[in-house]
Amino acid sequence: MTSDAAVLTVNRVSKTFGQRRALDGVSLDVARGEMIALIGPSGSGKSTLLRSISGLQTIDPGEGRIDAFGGPIQAKGRISDKVREARIRIGMIFQQFNLVGRLSLFTNVALGSMGRIGFWRGLFGRWPEETKTAAMAAMHRVGVSEYAAQRANTLSGGQQQRAAIARALVQKAKIILADEPVASLDPVSARRVMEILKGLNEADGLTVVVTLHQVDYALRYCPRVVALKAGKVVYDGPATDLGRDKLIDIYGPEFEDVFWEGAPQ
Repeated sequence: MTSDAAVLTVNRVSKTFGQRRALDGVSLDVARGEMIALIGPSGSGKSTLLRSISGLQTIDPGEGRIDAFGGPIQAKGRISDKVREARIRIGMIFQQFNLVGRLSLFTNVALGSMGRIGFWRGLFGRWPEETKTAAMAAMHRVGVSEYAAQRANTLSGGQQQRAAIARALVQKAKIILADEPVASLDPVSARRVMEILKGLNEADGLTVVVTLHQVDYALRYCPRVVALKAGKVVYDGPATDLGRDKLIDIYGPEFEDVFWEGAPQ
């Protein structure tokens, strides 16, 4: 079970694909209201960890276990039969937005309520007034309400990603798992998305765990950084303590050539 202070607990979790071990005994406690960056080289296990936390993929059989809100997500290689209860409170944001392009932005955002109102009611667009109000308020909050009637695939990547965040708000998520949410965006749109996530963390107390390739964004927006390398946690601590030498150790000597000038020395 999760500790008293943790809203999310990952305990000795491993995941193997063929001969490759993507996660190797990973343990992690996430307190309510934290904003955490997951960093590491490509293939280090960041996305695998997020997908395991959300229950989108199973972990290896064995002693590994993942809990959220005091209840099980999965253990010993099996998804819990109570996972749906936890998923309602966990919003997942993907690199490629995961919107239905032919549907309006409003409908995509309103789909966040389907876990509460039921599949068929949502499928036919029979949205309760509460959902309609929540969807418009969420879109306004992230700055896309003026595009509510447009098809999602007519909008920019940054606008679609902000709509994905709005959908998580309508879902009433308490944890947001964001898997490379800015990797496909231009720098201005990327900063806007990170600022929105940071604002939700600070103003609403939402717990945010975000995987990032951009180390400078991790250091700028996330007080705590967890680094993975070859499926193992090699750093877990304050962003302010993650200096040049440790980053080179995580990413390799070539990182020196692209090191962000504003990183801690």
